[in-house]
Amino acid sequence: MLKFRIFLAVTWLTLMGYTAVVISHHGLGLLPIFFGDMAAMTWPGQFNLDFLLMLSLSALWVSWRHQFSAGGLALGMLAFFGGASFLMAYLFILSIQTKGDMKGVLLGARA
Repeated sequence: MLKFRIFLAVTWLTLMGYTAVVISHHGLGLLPIFFGDMAAMTWPGQFNLDFLLMLSLSALWVSWRHQFSAGGLALGMLAFFGGASFLMAYLFILSIQTKGDMKGVLLGARA
């Protein structure tokens, strides 16, 4: 579990650093580029669609894990809009809360 937590921390820090550089060079205008690539039916658009579907799956899982409660739906929205930065932090926190029990991490109260 320690190796998993280290992986999550390193990848989260890497993503945050990369994101900071991209924002400093290109600003926050992600959505027109993101959806524009999809509308153009290019490989970057295919990747963006794939990523959008992964975000949807992540949001659905987080909401389901919290039994679609109000808090679970709010966390699901954070998962959708926060992407990997949310999911890595969420999994890191869950790994601590569940004392490394992956069944608890994945299933929540259903475990």
